[in-house]
This record gives sequence, structure tokens and C-alpha cells, in this order.
Amino acid sequence: MSVPRVVVIGAGVVGCAVADELTERGWTDLTLLDRGPLFETGGSTTHAPGLVSRTSPSRMMQAFADQTIAKFASLEHFDGPCLIDVGALEVALTEERLAELHRRHGFTASWCFEGRMLTAEECVADYPILDGRLLLGGHRTRGEGIAKAVRAAEAQARRAEGRGARLVGGTRVTGVSVAGGRVTAVETEHGPIPADVVVCCAGVWGPVVAGYVGMILPMLPTEHQYAITTPVAALVANRDADATLPILRHHDAGIYVRDHGDRIGIGSFNHRVIGLDPGALDEAAERGADALVRPFTPDDFAAPLELARTLMPALRGVEIERAFNGVFAFTPDGYPLIGPSPDVEGFWVAESSWVTHSVGVARACVEWIVDGAPSTAIHEADVARFEAFELRPSVWVPRAETAYREVYLVHHPADPHERPRGLRHTPFHARQVALGAVFTDRGGWEAPRWYAANEGVAGEIPPLDAWARRWWSPAVIAEQRAARERVGLFDMTTLPRLEIAGPGAAAWLERMVARRVGHRRVGTVVYTLLLDDRGHVRSDITVARLAEDRFQLGTNGPLDRAWLAWHLPGDGSVTLRDLDGSICCLGLWGPRARDVLAACTDTNVPNEAFGYFTTQELWIADVPVTALRISYAGELGWELVTSGDRGLRLWDLLWAAGQEHGIAACGRSALAALRIEKGYRAWGTDMTAEHTPEAAGLEFAVDLGKPDFIGREALLRGEEQPRRLACLRLDDRSAVPTGGEPVFAYGTAVGYVTSAAYGATVDAVLALAWVDRAQAGKGTTLAVGYFGRRLAATVVGDPVVDPDGARVRS
Repeated sequence: MSVPRVVVIGAGVVGCAVADELTERGWTDLTLLDRGPLFETGGSTTHAPGLVSRTSPSRMMQAFADQTIAKFASLEHFDGPCLIDVGALEVALTEERLAELHRRHGFTASWCFEGRMLTAEECVADYPILDGRLLLGGHRTRGEGIAKAVRAAEAQARRAEGRGARLVGGTRVTGVSVAGGRVTAVETEHGPIPADVVVCCAGVWGPVVAGYVGMILPMLPTEHQYAITTPVAALVANRDADATLPILRHHDAGIYVRDHGDRIGIGSFNHRVIGLDPGALDEAAERGADALVRPFTPDDFAAPLELARTLMPALRGVEIERAFNGVFAFTPDGYPLIGPSPDVEGFWVAESSWVTHSVGVARACVEWIVDGAPSTAIHEADVARFEAFELRPSVWVPRAETAYREVYLVHHPADPHERPRGLRHTPFHARQVALGAVFTDRGGWEAPRWYAANEGVAGEIPPLDAWARRWWSPAVIAEQRAARERVGLFDMTTLPRLEIAGPGAAAWLERMVARRVGHRRVGTVVYTLLLDDRGHVRSDITVARLAEDRFQLGTNGPLDRAWLAWHLPGDGSVTLRDLDGSICCLGLWGPRARDVLAACTDTNVPNEAFGYFTTQELWIADVPVTALRISYAGELGWELVTSGDRGLRLWDLLWAAGQEHGIAACGRSALAALRIEKGYRAWGTDMTAEHTPEAAGLEFAVDLGKPDFIGREALLRGEEQPRRLACLRLDDRSAVPTGGEPVFAYGTAVGYVTSAAYGATVDAVLALAWVDRAQAGKGTTLAVGYFGRRLAATVVGDPVVDPDGARVRS
């Protein structure tokens, strides 16, 4: 087989990394292209301050940074090192920030790199020009530091050139040619360059390049201030050095600091968002302007500069010697964009990456191109993660602006989007508002967390601390108890559903999913997995067979839709229809759910007539419903699906029938606790594409007796991963981890928490966590790191509630 012809557009630090990684794998027929001169191309790489740190609540982003640091440290360049290992120091001037630094320190243990909490005195010892009287403490990391981004880009590009790649600067891309649904060439001002694969690494110009193949990249180029002072007397001894002090971050001031010998460089997120149009930047660059180095706006810098001088009194006597507004791109959620075009085969993007994550982003893209999947779970960065409405500027631009403003804020994982909101309402919204629903947003839907109407019937509540109460209410306890003891009504419309139909649907699904579905009778529901070629879990889904040639899938969102669409046969024998917005769903769950349903339908619903994991079409009074006997709460009940126009009527009928049975409207917070008690996993949180079904405790969702499905051969090879997902019971009822906290055995980190909740049924905080296999056995004593504390925990049976499934099958 011939080597594919590759064109990488953009010779910044990401594009050069892509060229290096691809040629290292033997893809040497490669052209690395940039509009600017090599290697100071004028892109973001050229003016980036080069701060590289790993501490992050995101395992993916930490892994990307770790890969970048390791590679930069190994690169050779004639001008000197590509990474200056000075480490980083984050300082706290308030109790809230100190607590957050303790939480961030926990991430260093979870992701297995060095971090240490410092006293104020120790901070000053590491950074002598700090005013220690203002400090409460700090967090110090090592093995990271200042990247010399242009050097790193050139060093990687030269290695690629040595393997056969062509490096072409001063050449503007004017289009991408497509024939038969795949790329054929990159059009430039000097003529076409034939290509089988095109990788867009054009930075802030990425949306322009991707637009040539009709692809929308939600990236907002944003001005970001950076200023370098005149010499600081206290740093005169460092005059001839490049950088000797740790990277300094003062999050509450929105600033970071690095030294340039005896000068100090200050970067600021503490200013208004100055967003730019990629098309306008493209036109400016075409005119020869330095489009990404904008005029400095001193009024925006006045407050950050004063805060820096307060923290470092040695800056009182210095002025700004050089300053500019650089341009970086922000996405709506702050994560990169990696992956293929959904419509044009051979077109890939590796975009919206800082220098910090550049190698990781490039490597993930290259692994995906060459191997079929990245080795790091990248669902947070997958370019297909957005719904169609999220690609409208009215939605993603305000969210990208918020992502910029909130880079250094303390984030609770349950924080919702602030704007725009109210994008989508389920048919039940008016009833939910009347019951005092407190909403979050999920896939654009307004989804109830809990209902204030239930707060007065909660009974005894746990003594939760301030962090655990951030997005919590006593109503959550009442709603858990209602579902376990009586019956709860849950709005499940936010669960994305797809219809797979056609004469080839059954056979195609047999290939796509890990359990048998094509030979099951109509009316069967199957819980199963989507796997990749490595046998890792891409998603967990339900498949309901509604007819011989029609199936309804309950999925986890746009990534599932993109994966399935990517694999559709080209002969038209299988169709995929997104049901999102056309239908709605209510979960009716609890020991009295059958009583409620029986009161408003003529269909027989006893267990022998309507068994677990089956589906029937029925009428609830005058509302046609697809009823699926499944439950995410781990209780007897049904998911009841109808058209959007009948949804409100369905709610009212069930609500009226449920009054004598103590029905309660229940929100997502209660459901999260119920599913953890029952041991149900949440894809993207508890398991990802890094994990095998066996390690995640999902062997039952795979049928290796099937002759052929994606991932089967890999599973037969029997990969045993070093960790397993386990359920922990915490002794402390006041603390609820939110994900990413380290798990310790005998003082050594052996894993990390994925999700947790207070379970009212067991009157305890339960956490799901990945832990070393040796520590995953029932009864093992462990500890969970939580804001600097060690919380005693014990591995318990999984599931904790109804382990034999008697309740849900009753």
C-alpha cells in the first residue's frame, strides 16, 4: 500500500508536532505548509509566553500537557533547550483559594506527578520578590516550566524534514479540493498540492480553513494581554538568564507571571473579552499586517498591573517596557478541537490548543488517523461533541467569551452555563416551574436538578459541607426516598435517541454493538456497548427493537451519533434518524410505578405480561406511548416515550394517577445518587474510551459468542488493565467528592474518584473510583483525598442497593 499524501496546514507548534508524529510513523509523503515565514510564522506560537503546566481537573488535559513536557524536554535545538524546567507556583491570598489549591494538589496525586503544598514562608523562599504577608500558602509543582515554542516547533519540523517531509513557508492556502466526498488537494496561491489527508492546524485561522470543506469550528480569537517590565532591581543577578523563577499564578487577580532574566512578564485574563472575527484576521494577514499582535490597551491592564505590584512590591519602581495584545482562540468549553470532518473523508482538525497541550493534541490526532483511535480518551476534545445548535454563533460565542473570563475562577463541576440559557424546554417545563424546579442545562435543555416543592418533606439530612452543598438541596433526599419507597417522575427527554431503520439495520447493528440484537424478537430491549477496534468502551447504549427493521437507540449524545453515522453502509440499506426534539420521555420509577401505569392504561402491565428489558406500544388514556421496561434509577418502572406535542398531556395523566401513590417529581441530582447506589456507570465520567468492559465492570454487556462485532478480536486477546472501577463507601457523611480526587492506600496514590453522591438509601456517601486491582477487592480500606484531608473509605459490593436485581425485575 502506498504512503498517503499528507498536507498539514499550519507550521505552528501543533502543526509541527503533527508532522513529526506522522513521519515518525512512516507517513513521510508530507508537506508542512504555512502562510508565514518558517518558523516565526506570525501565529500564536510566535508570541506565546510559553507557560507549560500539568495541573488540571481534566485527566485528558493533564495527559496532553505531560506528553508535551516530555517531548519538549527531549528536543534539541541549536539555540538551546526547548523547555526550561522551573516548575510552577500558585499562590493563595484567601481561604477559598487556599482550599482550591488543596483540591488542585489532589489532582497531582490522581494524575501521578509531583506537587506540594507550601506555607507562605516557603512560597517566598521559592519566589523572593513576593510579599509573604499577603499569602496564606501556595501549591508548587516541578518537572514543568517555560517552553521555547518556536524552537520546539522548528526542532520537530526539522526531524520531519529529515524523514522526507517538505517544509513550505510563505504560502497562503486558498481552498481545499474535494471529489467523491474526500479531499484531493490543498489549493494555494502558488498552485494545488495533491493530498489524501489534510490536517488543519491553522490556529486562529482554523475556522477559515475548515470552512473550505463546510466544517464549522466554534473558535473565538480573543485578545490577551502580555507585558514585560523594565529591569527589576531585585532580579539583577538574573540579568543574563532566560528564566530562573517558577511560573507564578495569582488566580484571584487573573494574572500569571514569568521572568525574562531581570525583567518580569505579566499575562492577564483580568480584562474585558475582546473577541475578533477569524475572517477579518485572515484579511489583515493577507495585507501583510501582523494580525495576531494587536495594539496594547493600557486601560485594560491598569488593574492587573496594580494587583501584580501589590503581590510583588519590587515591581513598584518599574514601568512597562514592551506590551501587546496577543490573540489566542477559545472554544465554548475551553477544550481543543480534534477529529475528522463528518462530511469530507480525509480532512482532520487539531485546533484551539495552547503550547501547553500541543504535543498531546497532535499525537491524539495522529493516533486517530493512523491507528483508528487515540490512546488518550479525548471525548472532551472531540470536534463532534457539539449539537448542531451549539455551532450557531449566538450560542458558542457567548460561551467562548465566558470560557475566557473564567480561566482562573474556582469551578465546581456542577456549575451550569450562565449564557445563553433557555435554549430548549421539554414539554413539561411549565409543570416543573410550578413545582419550583431548579434547572441546569444539559445538551441545551433546561433540566431540573431538584424541585423546591420537595424540600419540606426531606426528613433528616446529612451534614454536608459547603462544597457539597454548592449545587444541592434537601429536596434531593426527598426525591431519592420517593423513588425508592413510592414512585418518582423523572424528565428523561435529555437522553438523546436515534432511530435505526432499513432492511440492513439488524445485520449492521450486530456489527456495531457488543451484544446480540439482530436475532432478538420485536419488543426486546438490550443494554450494550459501542466499542472501538481496541475493545475499549466508546459508549453504553440501549437498543430497543420496535419492528423487524426498526430500532430505537438510547445514546449519550453527539459523539455516538457521529460514530454510528461514520459507519453507515453506503448502499442506503440502513438509515439513521435523530429523534432529538421530536419526542419526549418520562421515567416512571419506584415500587408503585406499576400501580400508577395500570391506572391509566388498558394494557396489562404485570411482570409476566410486561417483563424487564422489553418494550411495547401502548396508550395512556389518549396518548400513544412507546413504553420501555428499563430503569436508570434501579427501581421497577418504565421509560415512557411519546411525541413532543403529547408530552404535557402524558405528564398530567401520570401525575393525576400517581397522587394516591405518593408520586413526586424528581430531578437529576436524585437520579445521580440512585444510579451510583445501583452501580450504574455514566459514560464519559466513570468509564471512557481508555477502558475495557471488564475493567469497568461491564462484562455482562458483551457477548463474545457473537461471530463479529467491532472490538471483538481485541477482547479475545484479553487485555488486562491495571485498574478496575470500584465502589467506595466513605465514613464521613459531610464530604462529597466531585471527581478527580486521589485515592490512597497506605499513603500511596492508587487511583482517583470519577463520581460520587450522598445515597439516602444507605445513609452514606458513595464514590465510584478507578483503583489498582490489588486494592479493588471488597473490604479493602482506602482513603480519598479531599481539600487536603484524607477521608476513610472502604471498598463495598457493587451495586450497594438491590445487588441481585430483585427490585428492578419485580
